[in-house]
Amino acid sequence: MRLLHTMIRVGDLDRSIGFYTEVLGMRLLRKKDYPEGKFTLAFVGYGPESEHAVIELTHNWDTKQYDLGDGFGHIALEVDDAYAACAEIKKRGGKVVREAGPMKHGTTVIAFVEDPDGYKIELIQKGTGGADK
Repeated sequence: MRLLHTMIRVGDLDRSIGFYTEVLGMRLLRKKDYPEGKFTLAFVGYGPESEHAVIELTHNWDTKQYDLGDGFGHIALEVDDAYAACAEIKKRGGKVVREAGPMKHGTTVIAFVEDPDGYKIELIQKGTGGADK
């Protein structure tokens, strides 16, 4: 078994694709409209689906916004340098909601950014004590 993807519902597909590709540097891997169901699926990631887990962005054409609820936590990405990643994300127009620094009660350097729909993405700096998590 292997993890294939995580699905999140988005209100504005083009805005979300822009965030994940232009701000976080992922690639749009595939996109398909389902007119009879009135939805579009877009898959984004850092590599091919045959080798990497990806994010499925689901856009229901008649829904412009979702309540995130309190059950979903975040998506985590490993980065070489969380401080530099935050600076680059801000430069590209992204929103950093927790600046890079050691996690509370640990040594792992983390940061959090938010996508256009409010989903949190944790940046975990490689080699900084990932066993804390």
